[in-house]
Amino acid sequence: MLKHNSYFNGAVQSIGFERNGLRATVGVIEAGEQHHFNTAAAERMTVTSGTLKVKLDGSWALYPAGTYFEIGANSGFDVQAVGGAAAYLCEFLG
Repeated sequence: MLKHNSYFNGAVQSIGFERNGLRATVGVIEAGEQHHFNTAAAERMTVTSGTLKVKLDGSWALYPAGTYFEIGANSGFDVQAVGGAAAYLCEFLG
């Protein structure tokens, strides 16, 4: 079953699904504002289009299409799409 999610007044949209018994989402973040997400489970975020600017452990880094970053369970991260909208695949790791 697919589940639609909308965050930050529609600036982040995602579709949740399950594959091989693991939860995942695919989504798009509009360029512009920085957003904060909290995590319950560990996650791997793969950028599939565009570039994400991400703040992990207090420092910012750029992740262009084809790269990924991981976030620990019960933590959080700040994210911002730069240079246009960016798309991602979020895989829940546990």
